Amino acid sequence: MNSSSFQSSLSELRSLFGDRLQENVSMANYTTARVGGNAAAMLIAHTSQDLELAAAKLWDHGVPFHLIGSGSNVLVSDKGLQGVVIINRARNVKIDMHHEPYSVRAESGANLGAVARQAALRGLSGLEWAATIPGSVGGAVYGNAGAHGGDMSGSLMLAEILHQKTGKQVWTVEQMAYSYRSSALKRNPGQAIILAAKMKLLADTPEAVQGRMEANSAQRRRTQPAGASLGSMFKNPPGDYAGRLIEAAGLKGYRSGDAEISPVHANFFINHGKANAADISQLIQTARQKVLETSGVALELEIELVGEWEEPRSSRKTGRGK
Repeated sequence: MNSSSFQSSLSELRSLFGDRLQENVSMANYTTARVGGNAAAMLIAHTSQDLELAAAKLWDHGVPFHLIGSGSNVLVSDKGLQGVVIINRARNVKIDMHHEPYSVRAESGANLGAVARQAALRGLSGLEWAATIPGSVGGAVYGNAGAHGGDMSGSLMLAEILHQKTGKQVWTVEQMAYSYRSSALKRNPGQAIILAAKMKLLADTPEAVQGRMEANSAQRRRTQPAGASLGSMFKNPPGDYAGRLIEAAGLKGYRSGDAEISPVHANFFINHGKANAADISQLIQTARQKVLETSGVALELEIELVGEWEEPRSSRKTGRGK
């Protein structure tokens, strides 16, 4: 990316979006872990049309961009992000009970849990698993999010995407080629963005659906910590659980700076208020190293690291929290 292309793209975006385009914006306000350096430029997209227009312009100018929804599954470097960050606030939701199978179409910036709760109020089942997921619809489609025995691969009917080379397309769940916490789009990053998704629903009663959702929520409250985090840090390896392996390595309550491996659930890393991305990165490296030493398992990240990263500094204060 050269400076002239970047400034040209910003001028064009500013003419289209006005003060929704800002420069030098802290990413800590846009991620659930509350860490991250500054974005060189940031654009707030309120509709899928905004997303389509902004992405097309940036691709045309050869300017890299990052699409951020809820910020719940992404760790942004303290050095920040070059190019443009698009904050996805495209949240329109439409439930269809006139055609079978019943379905809900949600723009990619909509909160997945909120979509599930809207369906439940109408007595529509199928998204109970998603009620406790803090992420966006787009992030869930991209990463095959799942919980409580369900995941996006079992709910998705169609994904509306914008591809850099071929334009707007509608992909089936088969085209998404889902695997555990992955998809064809995630395995080929930067080639397309998700505009909206259509998910299947089944007729039930509000009481029954909300009852199952509350049971899932209660389980989450019992087993997962409160506080600023990115959600599950690592994928569960086949036949085991990342949290169990990290706990077995003796790392519950281990800290780097103001970041801590949760004493409640070891696959959640908590920012107690003053942590930075380097602190969390240090915990990631420590957990990987110790689990490999104690269990012989190489943990794979579920979150994504974005921005420029260095090896964690050994001078960081680490160890047990008080």
